[in-house]
Amino acid sequence: MKWFNFSAIWKEISKIRWPKRSDLFSNSVQVLIFTGFFALFFAVCLVAVSAILNALGVL
Repeated sequence: MKWFNFSAIWKEISKIRWPKRSDLFSNSVQVLIFTGFFALFFAVCLVAVSAILNALGVL
């Protein structure tokens, strides 16, 4: 297989820019905050819709 050789694979792997520890930590915190915000948002929406349906007598 001409297209498969280890030197080309190693050359491509060396081009990868791995994140620094500080960047990784910062991005992880941002993802956790974003996920928490949307979990809270959907919980509030669920409570609001439930309250509206209870007021209308549907539930």
